[in-house]
Parts: sequence; structure tokens; C-alpha cells
Amino acid sequence: MDFLTLLFIAFALAIDAFAVSLSTGAYLVKADGRQTFRMAFHFGLFQFLMPIIGWAGGTSFSSLIEAADHWIAFGLLSVIGGHMVWNAFRNEEEIQKKDMTRGWALISLSIATSIDALAVGLTLSMIDVQILLPALLIGVVAGLMSFVGIRLGERVSRSIGNHMEYIGGIILILIGVRIVLEHLSLI
Repeated sequence: MDFLTLLFIAFALAIDAFAVSLSTGAYLVKADGRQTFRMAFHFGLFQFLMPIIGWAGGTSFSSLIEAADHWIAFGLLSVIGGHMVWNAFRNEEEIQKKDMTRGWALISLSIATSIDALAVGLTLSMIDVQILLPALLIGVVAGLMSFVGIRLGERVSRSIGNHMEYIGGIILILIGVRIVLEHLSLI
């Protein structure tokens, strides 16, 4: 597989990570360097590891992965997005904004945005492509796009204001819905 094709695949896989990072940056309003690094690093790491796991799984696990991957991504994104929407309607004094770049929230977002990379790794194993270069390229592109997304999101939040938490939550839910609709071949 040529480098340009791999680069297009990497960008396509990183779009969800970019969108989630954009929403997270907007939600946080002012992401510090550590938060930005954590999100970009984890998204890049998971996007790097998932194709390797898919490739190693080969065809023996393909039916199990394909049967549930879209529902897992939808569930994770919907729960986190729903929490953001819920917080948007609550009084500012009664909520403590959750740092989406830490703990289970970060792990859940990392898994949700990289499940499609697992399927790509599986596909690459079926067409006998070595996995290291594609996985590395996918991880680096996802990390860079996540970095740009979180920084851009905080700029958008400053201009839009308090409604960004609601908008960010809706975006996460819509990404989950899009994943399910694509899998069901409805879009």
C-alpha cells in the first residue's frame, strides 16, 4: 500500500479524534499544556495501538469486532456527551466541570474514537500489509489533529461563550449516531 493512501486513511480515522478534541477544548474553555498533551497523546496512542490489535486479531475475531464496534463507540460518546449536555442545563454553582483529559473519561473517548482503527488493522491483515508504518502514521496524524482540535476548540469557546458545553455534548452524541448510521449503511 502506498504512502499517500496510508496518509488518507490516517486523516479519515483522525476526523473523530479531531471533532472530540474540538468539543473538549470548547468544554474546557482554557485547556492548559498538560491537558492538551494528555488528550493528543492518548488519542494518538490509541489510534496507534488499535490497528495493531486488529491486525494481530486477524480474521478470527472480525465478526465479533464488526458486530459491536459501532454500538460501543455510540454508547461511550453518548454517555459522555449526555453528561456534558446535562451539565449545560445545571446551575454553575452546583456542578464541577469534569476534566475530560483525565481518568475514565479520557480512556472512554480514546477507545470510542479509535475503534474504527481496529477495523482498519483487521482489514490490513486480510490484504497482507505490514502494520508498523500504517499504525505509526495513523497514531501521529491522530495526535496532531487532536492537538489542533483542542486548541481550536478553546478559541471557539471564547467566542461562543457558555453554550459550548451544550454544543460539545451534542456534537459527541452526533458523532456516535453517525458511526452507527455508517455501520448500518444508512448514510
